[in-house]
Amino acid sequence: MAKSSHDEDIELLEGCLKNDRKLQKQLYQKYFKAMFQICLSYSGDRAEAKDILQEAFIKVFINLEKFNPNNSLEGWIRRIVTNTAIDYFRKRERLVYLDEFPDEPDEYERGSFSFQELTNEIILYHIKKLPDGARVVFNLFAVEGLKHKEIAEKLNITEGTSKSQYKRARTLLKKWLYEYELSKQ
Repeated sequence: MAKSSHDEDIELLEGCLKNDRKLQKQLYQKYFKAMFQICLSYSGDRAEAKDILQEAFIKVFINLEKFNPNNSLEGWIRRIVTNTAIDYFRKRERLVYLDEFPDEPDEYERGSFSFQELTNEIILYHIKKLPDGARVVFNLFAVEGLKHKEIAEKLNITEGTSKSQYKRARTLLKKWLYEYELSKQ
């Protein structure tokens, strides 16, 4: 009978806690791709995403003894990666939140376009183009599932700013994806 993913994670965890370099490498390799995609969705720049991921995995390995084996290791690592990405931008004062946006047409909101053929790569490409503040809020709300109140607390902004940044991100993404679909016709 094959081991479950949770059993594999516990085995990796135990080895990592014993400083087994081979198992540390396996843990890193197991979660690298998924966590790199998260970093890339926050950063928009591959080199910067790699820096964030490296910093996050350092935190993972330093704090492994704090992990509760009854929980999901992937979820725990994901939280560390997400928080590291947010801290990365906070330290560099790159998160800019605009309170006001110019009026934009609602045609993308009303459009009946079917975005069924969009690949993850195309969507990620457009998410990376979002302004930093809007991109971080979009990821926290749409990808991580946080509520605007939680986002506001995490980023030290108002709940209204979180909502407006999310709306701005959605509007821009719809516009860009609409334009992308039109360019294919």
